[in-house]
Amino acid sequence: MSLVDRDSAVVIVGAGLAGWRLAEALRHEGFEGRVTIVGDEVHEPYDRPPLSKQVLVGKWDLARTTLVRDDSTVANSVEWRLGRRAVALDVAGKIVTLDDGSRLDATHVAIATGARARRLTLSARDDVHTIRSRDDLAKLLTNLERADATRPWVIIGAGFLGAEVATALRTRDVTTVVLEVANAPLAGVVGPQAAQWLRRLPDDFGVNLRTNQQVRDVRGASGALVVELENGENIDAAGVVACVGSELELGWLRDSGLRIDGGVVVDANLQAANDVAALGDVARFVWPGPTGEELIRVEHWEVANFHAAQLARFWTQGVGPERVLVPYFWSDQYGKKIQMLGHPRPDDEVTLVHGDLASMKWLALYTRHDVVTGLLAVSAPRALMVSKVLLDEVTSRDDAFARAPWNA
Repeated sequence: MSLVDRDSAVVIVGAGLAGWRLAEALRHEGFEGRVTIVGDEVHEPYDRPPLSKQVLVGKWDLARTTLVRDDSTVANSVEWRLGRRAVALDVAGKIVTLDDGSRLDATHVAIATGARARRLTLSARDDVHTIRSRDDLAKLLTNLERADATRPWVIIGAGFLGAEVATALRTRDVTTVVLEVANAPLAGVVGPQAAQWLRRLPDDFGVNLRTNQQVRDVRGASGALVVELENGENIDAAGVVACVGSELELGWLRDSGLRIDGGVVVDANLQAANDVAALGDVARFVWPGPTGEELIRVEHWEVANFHAAQLARFWTQGVGPERVLVPYFWSDQYGKKIQMLGHPRPDDEVTLVHGDLASMKWLALYTRHDVVTGLLAVSAPRALMVSKVLLDEVTSRDDAFARAPWNA
């Protein structure tokens, strides 16, 4: 049974991937009511992953990241409120208040505000780049063109984004230094053992990765920055990019009454309250994982797409998820493609099952309590995808090795 009709009004707060895909999915499911998309950027929805990959490398221009085609019937059927920020939500009345004082009346509200780049408290804060938006990339590209080629660029943070930025800059023949506070990058995601397996990648690519480095401050001005380390060392830099994680856009929901706990908590149908939903990066949702239900939040492109389709079906048909979400993400870094399926924890047991470390083409299997929880591949996409069957249903470690789909 449909929960919306032609007289319904859906307000989508967030003009990123999740919000745009929801608008598309609602129209695809036959919804004929009013759809309004609110976005704090002036740009129409665009794809963020290419910013640190194809755009920064120089293969794409920024315009190519757009998700909205000029002839899009969906784009022409929605009301756009771009360059406007939501500041409050009346859950009972389904009213969204914007920063210009205007109020949007709705029958259904979807929260898809995503996340913003975390900023460090630094003396030269305004001259330290972050990468989250098109405007961020435009500013970075401009400064790269003007930069002193005799000075290196410093990347703070060696996570997936930091590694992608370092890769792109090195591809541009820019001398690059990456500073990581931990003793191995990515350990908090892939676990300490797999992180050690990946440790040689930046060295092989010509990137200077320095672990166990704590940044005290960055001072100076754009083009002539000084990175001060806790050990007393100073690094003269042409530019600095901080890739130190993200923060959720939740301040506007402070007085909404919604449950906020590391994200907007939603049920199995992405409902945070009656006819109020959250999806994508901002949603903390119930996930029927291989070792039992978990309340998780995942900042992955694939999850945003999945949530948009799931929510559209629920509101238009009244049905729950048709399949179990298997989280997936990928990263192009240091000349390799790193892909992960599932949602393993860093302390899960990890076993190399295909390929070898010498060639840096391999597949690793994660297990917890003898149950398969995830797969990690380095430049082994086929082995990964044929092994996805191990995550489509609960699979024991013994059964995984007996089937060994990676050898097919």
